[in-house]
Amino acid sequence: MTAEAEHFSYAEAFERNIGWFTESEQLILRSKRVAIAGLGGVGGAHLLTLARIGIGAFTLADFDEFSVVNFNRQVGANVGTIGRAKIDVMAEMVQSINPEVDLRLFPRGVAGDTISGFLQGADLFVDGLDFFAIDIRQRVFERAAAMGIPAVTAAPIGMGVGFLAFLPGKMSFEQYFRLNGQTESEQYLRFLMGLAPRGLHRDYLVDPTRVDLAHHRGPSTAAACQLCAGVTAAVAVKLLLHRGGVRGAPFHLQFDAYRGRSVTTNLRFGNDGPIQRLRLAVARRMFSRLPGPTAAPPLTSTPIETVLRHGRWAPSGDNAQPWRFSFLDAHRAIIDFKAGDHGDIYDFRDHEPTTLSTGMLIETLSIAARHLGWTLCWNLGDRSEIQVRLKPAVPVPLDPLYPFISVRSVNRRAYRRRALRPHEMVALAAALEPGLIVTWHASSRMRRDIARLGAAATAIRLRTPEAYEVHRRVLDWSARDSPTGIPADAVGVDRMTLRLMRWTLRRWGRVRFVNSVLGTGAIAAQLDWWPGWCSAAYFTIRSVDPAPPGEGRTATLLRAGQAMQRFWLTATRLGLAMQPAYATLIFAQYGADRTEFTTDPALLRRAQELAKGFEATLNLVPGDVLFLGRIGEPVPGRDRGRSVRRSLEQLTTRYTVTPPDGAPEPAKASHPP
Repeated sequence: MTAEAEHFSYAEAFERNIGWFTESEQLILRSKRVAIAGLGGVGGAHLLTLARIGIGAFTLADFDEFSVVNFNRQVGANVGTIGRAKIDVMAEMVQSINPEVDLRLFPRGVAGDTISGFLQGADLFVDGLDFFAIDIRQRVFERAAAMGIPAVTAAPIGMGVGFLAFLPGKMSFEQYFRLNGQTESEQYLRFLMGLAPRGLHRDYLVDPTRVDLAHHRGPSTAAACQLCAGVTAAVAVKLLLHRGGVRGAPFHLQFDAYRGRSVTTNLRFGNDGPIQRLRLAVARRMFSRLPGPTAAPPLTSTPIETVLRHGRWAPSGDNAQPWRFSFLDAHRAIIDFKAGDHGDIYDFRDHEPTTLSTGMLIETLSIAARHLGWTLCWNLGDRSEIQVRLKPAVPVPLDPLYPFISVRSVNRRAYRRRALRPHEMVALAAALEPGLIVTWHASSRMRRDIARLGAAATAIRLRTPEAYEVHRRVLDWSARDSPTGIPADAVGVDRMTLRLMRWTLRRWGRVRFVNSVLGTGAIAAQLDWWPGWCSAAYFTIRSVDPAPPGEGRTATLLRAGQAMQRFWLTATRLGLAMQPAYATLIFAQYGADRTEFTTDPALLRRAQELAKGFEATLNLVPGDVLFLGRIGEPVPGRDRGRSVRRSLEQLTTRYTVTPPDGAPEPAKASHPP
């Protein structure tokens, strides 16, 4: 016994429980044994909570080790326990609470031939098994019922708990869940629906694709695990002290702290009831529509490949990803940033949007390189090629923008109407380099007027034959998350309008017919008017300083793109969403320059009117503006899809031989970070 344990007193340690328990009840709890199978998210929390109630004996089973992926929810997971057996860590933790605790350990977990021994002498079985351990869970519950041991399961669901108690002589685990004879995937579905028949958590499940039953993965929270432990401990007290009041299956409790709701459901026939069968059918259909899991990227063999895998997440107009990569060696690559450029009507001012996007790519590469212990240098060569190279650097703290590289995206839906906070505007402005300035257009009048400009631009582009093929090519009707375009679900219109768009875009004649009969007002209302009103502000970014002597426009735009990517990533870090309004800027520029982007003279006149409205509204000429967009706090769960990216292999054109030592590298401008 350690010196600390010599000073331990059970009566003093658990004296603060007295009042909710009598002194004799506390001693009864000291004499009880609870069997817990699984010591992960809920099992570990169950153990420590029951130990602090004063339970004097535990039988524990777990065969797993702690790892980093456990950190978000498991009480025993930390940097000091990585690679250690969960059962050893949790045994130490419970003994540090009560050195006198009686522990029986099953370090190989529970198997068919050890279930009886595991449950021997237990007054209560608490289910802490992994959600997907269906077979052994069935066996343990079946054996507990045969031995007359009450058994409880508390499932962490969202930020709440789904709780069931199976009492001796009452409805059994199998009678409730109806799992026998079902396929593995159907068993998982039935177990999930039995644990949460009312589905209180569904309203805030913002990314359903993370529920991947086939590959045994799903989202989790520590809040839910702690709630499970609290509910289980309260019921354990009732059961162990024979206080009564515990309603076993088919009664089910779900409490959701996030929604502040609690429901008790009585599934008299378990999963075999008519209403529950209907719920199961709906759930099957929902899960069948979810896309498959994204394949993990292949392991990289060189530092430059690793950096480029991050960099490819940089934004580009219509998700065109105009750049292509060729590798010189392990630390150098060439970026041809117009190799995949479509050259459509939306890439104006001598490919300015493409050049700005390439600057965003360079900044993304720089951020990723710093995170990985490198410094990225780049040289702008002839035509549209940039050579990037990595140099070893002193390790630096994590760049706060790095985690947001792959989650930054365009959100075209309505945002919350709260104003930007002062610290948000300061952080966003600070993300830009001194030569760029952001102007906020946040008043309701300005948001209305800029939305009007957007509606005018929508009217032009939906009537322009030259834009028709662009829309057909860019919109992806087959994927929720599109690697080559914009998912139709992410456009920002309702389902009915989306179905009409799909039918219309099959032929230009249909587009002309719909425009002549219905006009473009209904679509503009969803794409421009409502999102413009539901946002914190529009904003413009423009250059206020001339380019440095000897620097061409391409290099200047690349540097501006770098700053704009920092701006966008900073917005994402602040929890804000952004949507570029490039169509408004592009058609206003065409109107100001009288560019003949179409053969329809009426549309050319509309563009000229748009240019005049642009100047009158913003007090800026289109040529002065590098970026126009809107920003605000997104509404969780509103986004139904996003543009992802091609793989690095798809963006790679070739590997080349390293140039001989001393060979010159042609460059027009050199930009160390």
